[in-house]
Amino acid sequence: METKAGDPGAFAHFDLTRVPSPAFVVDELAIRRNLEILADVKARSGAKILLALKAFSMWSLAPLINQYLDGCCASGLWEARLAHEYFDGSISTYSPAYKVDDLKEITALSDHVTFNNPDQIERWKSHTDGMVDLSTCDIGLRLNPEIALGETPKYDPSQPHSRLGFPISQLKPEHFSDISGIHFHNLCEQGFDALEQTWGKVEPLIAPYYNQLKWINLGGGHHITRDDYDREALVGFLRELKAKSGCDIYLEPGEAVALDAGILVGEILDIFENGMAIGITDISATCHMPDVIEAPYRPAMLGERSSGDPVRLGGPSCLAGDIIGDYRLPEPAHIGQRIAFLDQAHYSMVKTNSFNGVPLPSIWRWNSETDDLHCIKSFDWTDFRNRLS
Repeated sequence: METKAGDPGAFAHFDLTRVPSPAFVVDELAIRRNLEILADVKARSGAKILLALKAFSMWSLAPLINQYLDGCCASGLWEARLAHEYFDGSISTYSPAYKVDDLKEITALSDHVTFNNPDQIERWKSHTDGMVDLSTCDIGLRLNPEIALGETPKYDPSQPHSRLGFPISQLKPEHFSDISGIHFHNLCEQGFDALEQTWGKVEPLIAPYYNQLKWINLGGGHHITRDDYDREALVGFLRELKAKSGCDIYLEPGEAVALDAGILVGEILDIFENGMAIGITDISATCHMPDVIEAPYRPAMLGERSSGDPVRLGGPSCLAGDIIGDYRLPEPAHIGQRIAFLDQAHYSMVKTNSFNGVPLPSIWRWNSETDDLHCIKSFDWTDFRNRLS
């Protein structure tokens, strides 16, 4: 999978020795820049935009995000709690399935709760123990558009036999009787053309029921803040959809909020030869950037040269596949050298783990205009110990 971002921005001038290693550094001005773009799309289209917490949950930036967005979308109880405690605006929650104790609280916290299929809605509607009250929120149905457009099948919600959403080919008129909204999420780091193609599949099957719906949620995966995204086409599309459907229109970008807004700083611990130069770093693909292995993809490096002998960089864990990639370093490789990977504010931060006892990166907030830098969170071995006690 090819990375779709990697603009260093102000990080081109950031001194990597200012933070301990490893560390995430997030530029709040880059976050604001992305939010301003999203706010412009909102203002000109009439759509509502929610932050996808699954991609970026750095709640210390909630006061900034609250100035621009309409709320959050959550993937379960804990994210719904985070949204309720720290963020303003509406909360929209979707999970492929719910536990009764979770759903009781989720319905109390959320404005919209979306279910994975009509049978789920019917089952929870008829729940007789009084623990779950669906009347406190709008009920939505997630659809699977059944049009696979993703670059990587494992990240494609429309992959064959997908567990995400009700197959749109099975949609019937009676399925609209108990819902207020339709939700679909079919994109992953994609442009407007993919949304247009998806909507071409969805619209004919839901247009006859516009008058029964209050809202349409177009999900996430929209790379709206990327330079090459066709925002004019998106604004026109959203404006037209709102007008002809009479519904509120929602988008749930996650990456677009934090795109190119953060780096992961690391240090080379050792170098040796094994058919090529091998560098061991304190950054672990397995623990700190799991999508590098899962996708897989190659993260862009700050200041990487276009020529020279590559160095294969890998992490300190015992996993043989803990390999980040082959890089032509900004300067000749040496022990103690600082390096940084670009575009790491989204997903990497929320997916970190301490497998093998590998330390978690600290988290830093930087203002690239004032140069103010402070630590948001640091970790020590007790975080590893206490998780398993």
